[in-house]
Amino acid sequence: MIEGLNISKRFGDRMVLENVSVRFEQGKTNLIIGQSGMGKTVLLKCLVGLFEFEEGKVLYDERPFSTMSFYDKKSIRQEIGMLFQGGALFDSLNAEENVMFPLTMFTKMTLAEKLERANICLSRVNLENVNKLFPSELSGGMKKRVAIARAIALNPKYLFCDEPNSGLDPQTANLIDELIKEITLEYNMTTVVVTHDMNSVLEIGQKIYFIYKGKIWWEGNRDNILDTDNHELKAFVFNSELTRRLRPQ
Repeated sequence: MIEGLNISKRFGDRMVLENVSVRFEQGKTNLIIGQSGMGKTVLLKCLVGLFEFEEGKVLYDERPFSTMSFYDKKSIRQEIGMLFQGGALFDSLNAEENVMFPLTMFTKMTLAEKLERANICLSRVNLENVNKLFPSELSGGMKKRVAIARAIALNPKYLFCDEPNSGLDPQTANLIDELIKEITLEYNMTTVVVTHDMNSVLEIGQKIYFIYKGKIWWEGNRDNILDTDNHELKAFVFNSELTRRLRPQ
């Protein structure tokens, strides 16, 4: 479980997050949704320690992450997998080397052990025989799957995904959603997904937080989001082509 309690974050005079509290549950796909510029990615970066914030705290299974020393945070960071927007693979490394990167950074595995783990992770995301291919030789969907393989290489307890379907066609986006849902259950991870993709919301949104102007404006799940009376959430939801087609006439 990951908790963010009363988080407030400013950039200069601009309040980006105001008194935000969230609770992400283990074994579930937890979503942060909202329009661009509302604070979704800022909240994610606060949770993983990439941004410092003025008020509040972050707990990982009741461990006070936000007040730990840099050295103490390292042990929790080893339990975190990150899927960045666009995949963020290293262009100079092939697929196999990309997946092995966190193993080299955080473990004392031998090369043979790292290769074995890389093969297991690539197989888990249904990518065989791509080990020696570089990112420039992979499709967009394949890049995302290699990035997922890298994110689970350390067998993480926590997985953060920032716009995992960005730039993908609908069919490939559905495959990525399904893969995230499957590995969340398989690894019993606490998974946090930042997205504005309503298809993802309706497919994998077991717990959902809607952010509006830096505040938590609504929370619920995929089963009740279409019936919301929240004006701002309704405008966001029914602005998508998918939900326009699903909306009762």
